[in-house]
Amino acid sequence: MGLKATLPSSELGFYTLVVVCAVVYSGSGIFQASRDSMNRKAFRDGIKPGWHYFGRKMDVADFEWVMWFTSFRNVIIFALSGHVLFGKICSMTVPQHRAVVYMLYGVSAVLGSMGLVYLMIILSHCLLLYSVALAKQKWLCYVAGLCCLASFKVEPFSSWQSGFVTGAFDLQDVLFYGGSSFTIMRCMSFALESSERKEGIYSIFDLLKYNFYLPFFFFGPVMTFDQFHAQVSTRELRRKDEELKNIQVHALLHVGAIIAVDIFFHFFYILTLPSDLKFMSRLSDWSLAGLAYSNLVYDWVKAAVMFGIINTIARLDHLDPPQPPKCITMLYVFSETHFDRGINDWLCKYVYDHIGENHDNIGKELVATIATFAVTTLWLGPCEIVYIWSVLNCFGLNFELWVQKFFQLEPFAKLEAKMSEAMSRRIRAAFGAVNFWAIVLYNIPALNSLDFALLVTKRLLLIGFPVSTLSIWFITYCGVQLIKERERILALEQEKSDKAKVE
Repeated sequence: MGLKATLPSSELGFYTLVVVCAVVYSGSGIFQASRDSMNRKAFRDGIKPGWHYFGRKMDVADFEWVMWFTSFRNVIIFALSGHVLFGKICSMTVPQHRAVVYMLYGVSAVLGSMGLVYLMIILSHCLLLYSVALAKQKWLCYVAGLCCLASFKVEPFSSWQSGFVTGAFDLQDVLFYGGSSFTIMRCMSFALESSERKEGIYSIFDLLKYNFYLPFFFFGPVMTFDQFHAQVSTRELRRKDEELKNIQVHALLHVGAIIAVDIFFHFFYILTLPSDLKFMSRLSDWSLAGLAYSNLVYDWVKAAVMFGIINTIARLDHLDPPQPPKCITMLYVFSETHFDRGINDWLCKYVYDHIGENHDNIGKELVATIATFAVTTLWLGPCEIVYIWSVLNCFGLNFELWVQKFFQLEPFAKLEAKMSEAMSRRIRAAFGAVNFWAIVLYNIPALNSLDFALLVTKRLLLIGFPVSTLSIWFITYCGVQLIKERERILALEQEKSDKAKVE
């Protein structure tokens, strides 16, 4: 109820004004803190020389971002350019064999970058899970796949396998564990899809073509086998209207995002500031709230850029890869919170939806979420901070359903039915605002640190109560109303589009 409910334009304008003013005020506090802390000894490792002519240093605390655009930049350009070149030649000459060309190029790239031993390790896991798939038993596919994943995530098996790869370079560990982990997820998808196939089983050759598609190999996203196999098996390669234009626009947007992040990191040290809790304690509640929120937004931007670049290559190859994650600014429900849509699609298909079914039963939902986050914990690598993150988000997802079920009881349902749709939307937005900050606080431990998350929680809920708590809650309420307005417009557009198709 209330999805298509409209609010007065003046009310929406007021909400917009409140959110803009709050963002500017919080941003000014973070900017001032960044400028004051530029030369602090405690931040020496996280802030490096940057734009001397502007008198600004740069926040380089994120190893992954620095790796992508310094030491790994030339490797990315060289490897993916070669893939695009060979893929284009193949799609123009022998489109029916393009998957084979992708596989051969991917195997060559893995062999050249990581060596023969690493390639043999990957092939051995592929062969093992293919052998398991022959039995056509789902439970066996799950057990074998999770054991293989654990062999790359749990000691001493992880170090034992990585020890076979001789030599050393800056990116060896990143490429080793990235390629290995994504390989296991792909192999599990292959095995599970094969077990559901009524006639026969897919060949080992199909698995290798699926696994060694280079754009997805080291860093994902994971595309389930059924989707990949159907798309690369298409012989008639046709572009949709203005598809190439859209690909070019998305590529330019990703370049713009990279430049924007680089500029942002010269003026806002959102990653380095939280490392000094003594300095953080001097900041206002507004600045702390802004820092926590900014960390989530940045992680979304990083995921969107990384997967966006890879997805652009995949679209050039006539594939339809998993979409980038939904912006954290547009979220106020746990069920839509994910930074890797490929892994999310994989988990939903093979674990969450498989166990939870229609997600109406509280008992099944609890089992489904526990199983999902158990697999996610193994995927991320079991450790204390991952355990905390998993428990918090598992609780958040279930608590969301419990509250929903509670307010669907007869007294509350009748009360809402008597309300106008606009009032129902306002009440739901108030609860959504609380949920929004639960999402932020539950994810900050994994994205930054547990100590920073505890500091923000303490300041916003205890020390800052009631002024900071209620004011930030109201501003978030205004933001949720703007999100709901966008959802309303999109729903109406979709309805018009569906009607046009029917007619």
